[in-house]
Order: sequence, then structure tokens, then C-alpha cells
Amino acid sequence: MNELLYFPFFVGLLVLLSPFVGYYMAIVLNAKRLPLEPLFQRFLFSGDPPSQTPKQYLKSMLAFHLFGAGILFLILRYQNLLPKNPLKLVGMNWDLALNTTISFITNTNWQAYSGESQLSYFSQMVGLTPQNFLSAGVGISVLMFVSRSIVSSKETKFGNFWLDLFRSTFYILLPISIVVAILLVSQGVVQSFLDPLRIVGLGGQNQTIPFGPAASQISIKQIGTNGGGFFGVNSAHPFENPTPISNFIQMFSILFLPASCVFLYGKITNSFRHAWVVFFVMLVFFILGFVGIFYSEWNHSGFWEGKETRFTLTESTLWMSSTTAASNGSVNSMHDSYSPLAGGIAIFQMMLGEIIFGGVGTGMYGMVLFLILTVFLSGLMTGRTPEYFGKKIGSYEIKWTLFGILAPTACILIGTMVTIFLESGYSAKGPHALSQILYAYSSAAGNNGSAFAGFGADNLWGNLSLGLSMLIGRFSVIYAVVLVSGSLGGKVTTLSSEGNFRLDTVLFGVLTFSVLLIVCGLSFFPVLALGPILEHLLVGKGLFF
Repeated sequence: MNELLYFPFFVGLLVLLSPFVGYYMAIVLNAKRLPLEPLFQRFLFSGDPPSQTPKQYLKSMLAFHLFGAGILFLILRYQNLLPKNPLKLVGMNWDLALNTTISFITNTNWQAYSGESQLSYFSQMVGLTPQNFLSAGVGISVLMFVSRSIVSSKETKFGNFWLDLFRSTFYILLPISIVVAILLVSQGVVQSFLDPLRIVGLGGQNQTIPFGPAASQISIKQIGTNGGGFFGVNSAHPFENPTPISNFIQMFSILFLPASCVFLYGKITNSFRHAWVVFFVMLVFFILGFVGIFYSEWNHSGFWEGKETRFTLTESTLWMSSTTAASNGSVNSMHDSYSPLAGGIAIFQMMLGEIIFGGVGTGMYGMVLFLILTVFLSGLMTGRTPEYFGKKIGSYEIKWTLFGILAPTACILIGTMVTIFLESGYSAKGPHALSQILYAYSSAAGNNGSAFAGFGADNLWGNLSLGLSMLIGRFSVIYAVVLVSGSLGGKVTTLSSEGNFRLDTVLFGVLTFSVLLIVCGLSFFPVLALGPILEHLLVGKGLFF
């Protein structure tokens, strides 16, 4: 495809398909009864699943994560005792196993390990792949809870976590990932249980060529905005991403379900026009980010180290922009090899809270916090009582909104500061070292999972601090948005009038865009100025790090 048409075609397809997929998701998740559900209900409940209060919903979610984390940790720690381990790999150290477990249950997929050389087929297929489905399903489930509660009036219960998770996984994620896996296999992505092939290379060295059930994991890693690669170099590996067609399929898979979740929210809240406003706010951020990354790389066309020459400049920069706009850590080139300005834009996109489409469900419910903040600030400026969908926003809602926005921010800044003083985990010096560390904690707190390759995270401090950042980044936002939306659901919905601030106008979109830019700019501009911005200026003077 012509490079000039590649990006417009990608965006056009995203705009065209997202509303229809969002509508389908709303139908499935709001249906009265679906096939297979009687079996599920008999297994967990005596009758219909009971609706839950916000606190009951959160308790169910946390219990589910604790159970899943325990199983995954044991698989990783003792994989040497389990089947399908052709390389006879030993179990992970406890801190790396804990970090990896947290990474996958929080939809982060941060990889301080190399998949083909440190994990068995069993660990990848039985341990990691189910969490790719379930962590994404939790994101959709929480968004459904938030959507229902916001448009409820004087209610205290807003759906059942287990039913939402079942429907999200089996009626949305599973069928789409099967289709994508088949498409990837057709392009040459490996899907095999064969033992690794041992050969002698051209230089006479012994070489091991890994196989494995990769396509099944890669499809859900992209669809579920997880990002954890089957191979160490992720989608830059020719077995994981062999052709331009597989590259487009994977790249589009990263964004189309998160974008569809915006319209899922619009359908459940009966405000498709509001959803379009939110969608275009996200899209404008995405386009600006891509243009900035592309322009910077085009100006520094000699930076080819760490990039795949089989992919064009558009394909590499669009992937980088897509994966950092969503909470997806997959890569088809090494982000540490990009120009300082391009790397800085990628960091800033993660610092926004991964709400430029973001993760499956998580991007939209994270955006809800910023929408509430926008309404509140707009009300203060105009002297109106701030209302969101006819619900008055009070001090309780604003306190939890700010908690959900600021908790990941604190993880990024504090984690970066402490790591710098420890002088641990990075190989570069000067502003690039700061960029490496800043990228790592932005990725962890934003549940992204990608990294600057020069940052060495597999040590005790890296595994524990990044693991804590992932937990806070995931659950602080969920906790805040569930409590805020539950509180709004318990209030009386007031009738719309001429005095209400409309949510479906260009003005509201501009205000939301401005609030995002100002809040994140004020939080992070100083540290960005000392890292990627300073490095960009020094590279222009011929100084490299």
C-alpha cells in the first residue's frame, strides 16, 4: 500500500468499524439471556446472578484477581515440574515470577524476561494466555458497571461482575481472537507444539530456532491490549509478525476494540453523540501523536538501529503511536532506538493515563474521570452547578476522581526519582537515562508494558517497584471510577434544561482536550523537559547519549 495512503486508510477503517462493533458489544452485554449462560449460572449461582453494589462488585473483582494471581505465580515459579517444557527451563526467581504475575493480571504484560528462552510452552499457553483474556474481560466488565450506574437514578446495584466477565470473555474476546489467530496463521505466524529446531548456522555456531503456540497468544495480546510477546523481541520477530499483512492485522487489532468501547459507552448511556465527541477527542490526540513521531523520525532518517527494515517508516511509527496510545506493550521496533522527540511523545501518550483509546474498557472508564473533571471545572468557570448526565457532581465524586487521576501520576514521578538515586536498572547516561527510567514507570503505571530496551528491570528493585506501580495504576483507577459512578447512580437524575452544560458539542470536546493537556502537562512537563526534550536539543548540537 502507498505510504501516503496507509495512515488515512488505517484511521478511516477505525472510524468505520468501531461504532458497529461497539453496538454489538452493547447488545451482547445487555442481553437478558445468551446461549451457554444457564450452564454458567448453575455453576456459580442457584438462580439469576444477583446485582451488586459498588463495593460488592469490587470485592468480587479483587477475589477473582487474587485467585488467578496465585495460580499464575505457581505455574511460573515451578514450570520445571510441569509438562510441555522441551528446553527443560527452570522456574522463575520469585521476584520475577511475582512481577510477571502482576503484569499479566493487570493487563500490563511488562516483560522483564525473554519469552522463548525463559518460559515453557505450558507457562505461555496455560499461564499467560488465559490472563490475556481475563484481564481484558475485567476492563470491559468495569466499563459496563460504570455505564449502567451513571445513567441509573436512585439505584444502589448495577450489574454482576461474574456475568459481565463471562459475557466479555466468551462472546466478545474469544470469537474475535479466534478469527485473528486464523488470519495470522495464514500469514505464517507459528502455531506449533514442535520442539525447538537445533541447527548449525553459517558461521558454524549452534543455533536454536524456537517454535510454539504463538498465534493463539498473539491474537489475544493485541485484541485485549495486553502486548506480551511470545518471543523476546515481540512483534519484531519474523515468526510472530512475518508479513506486512500480519503487521497491519496486529496493529489494527490493538486499537479497534478500545475504540469500539467508546461507542459501547455511548449505547449504554443512550448518548451516541456524546460518544462521538469523546471518540474525536481521542482521535485528535492520536493523530497529533503519530504526526509528531513520524515527522521526528523522518527528520532523523539515519536512526535505523533497532528497527526492522522490512517495515516502512509509516508502519514502524504508526505501531509505536498505536501501542502507546493504547495500553498495549507490543512493538515491531525498539522504542529506545527512536529519536528523542519521538520517544518523548510516546512517553507523554502513556502519561495521559492510556486514554487515547487506551486499553479494552480501561481507556473509556479512565476517560470518564477526565470527563467528570471537565464538567466540574466548566461549572466553576461559568457559575453553573456541575452535572454529568443529569447528576450533580459533589465533593465525594471530585475527591475520588482526583485520586484516580493522581495515583498513577505519583507512581511515575516517585518511581523515577527513587530509581535515579539508586543508580540501578539503566545503561545510558544523561537525559537519555532519565528517559529510559521515565518510560519504564510511565509504562507500568499506565499498564502499557513496553519499554526502552536499555532499561534493565530484572532486579529486585525493578521487579518490586514496577510491580507496585502496575497494581496502583490499574486498581486505583478502577476503585475510583466504580465508587464515583456508583455514587452518581444513587442520585436523582434531573431533567435537562437550557441551563445544563451539553456533553455532545464541539465546545465540550475542546474543553475536554484542554483539560487533558493542561492536567498532564502541568504534572509532567518539568521531568519531560529534563529527559527527552533536553536530549532532543542536545542531539541537534551533535551530542549523543
